[in-house]
Amino acid sequence: MPFKPPEQAKCPKCGKAVYAAEEKVAAGAKWHKFCFKCGLCNKMLESTNVAEHEGNLYCKSCHGRKFGPKGYGFGGGAGALGMDKGERFGNKECEMDTKPKDAAVGAGSGGGGGGTGPKCPRCGKTVYDAERAIGVNTPWHKSCFNCKGCKKSLDSTTMAMHEEEVYCKGCYGKNFGPSGYGFGQGAGTLSMG
Repeated sequence: MPFKPPEQAKCPKCGKAVYAAEEKVAAGAKWHKFCFKCGLCNKMLESTNVAEHEGNLYCKSCHGRKFGPKGYGFGGGAGALGMDKGERFGNKECEMDTKPKDAAVGAGSGGGGGGTGPKCPRCGKTVYDAERAIGVNTPWHKSCFNCKGCKKSLDSTTMAMHEEEVYCKGCYGKNFGPSGYGFGQGAGTLSMG
């Protein structure tokens, strides 16, 4: 029986043989160094920034945009929130939409907001997890979670509640704090009688 050398691995991108001196390994296959690049932006990849999806290679940024969570608050970096669904990367439909696809869901319920689930005390519309103010037990939209008096943006450390409404601590003190002679004049002026 004649000696038969092992069959050479083929690069998934170009289909040509990959030799040991030029190989990069990812997604269970051997790739040429020059074929080892992102399928969307063509950025050259390394083991630290490669992501695989269904046999294709992507840089982690493109992979996250194309296949990661979508919707308000995802994937824009620090402080950047958006509704980018990744259409320019070939996404036809959002994999993790936060709103119901069926327009009839919740229609006619009289609660506004168009969906089932908790309602925002300020606007009465459904509060989806992606748009919920963090740090408070009652569900509020991030955009509605501001002082009723001065409209200042609030968080769980700067808010005070009164009769199901939120206020900054300054407006709360002015409207609902103690009043009368000696209150609010500064240290050492409080007189109780």
